[in-house]
Amino acid sequence: VQLQASGGGLVQAGDSLRLSCTTSDRTFTDYHTGWFRQAPGKEREFVGAISRNGGSTYYADSVKGRLTISRDNGNNMVYLQMNSLKPEDTAVYYCALHRRVWIVVPETDYEYWGQGTQVTVSS
Repeated sequence: VQLQASGGGLVQAGDSLRLSCTTSDRTFTDYHTGWFRQAPGKEREFVGAISRNGGSTYYADSVKGRLTISRDNGNNMVYLQMNSLKPEDTAVYYCALHRRVWIVVPETDYEYWGQGTQVTVSS
């Protein structure tokens, strides 16, 4: 499964941005999808995840209330809507897929990763 993340860019603090993650693979709906980010000089961290049917979402405490994950299975798309962006949100954002029973799983359980999209938030 090849994933493609897009939608990153340079924005100002307080702005919004929507990232997209897509694949042409027809098994996309078999997978839960997670979003991760990696800031310069830091380890990659979990941002949030959405269940394969879109019915459940989970978020890291640091982004709750500002970031929202949704999916459109008809078009093989998962979105990360980011509002009230802060400079500390600056990172490369990755989407990833897994098929474990639980939606929130260790990073090592993810099977497929997108290439990442850069988000830069200026103050």
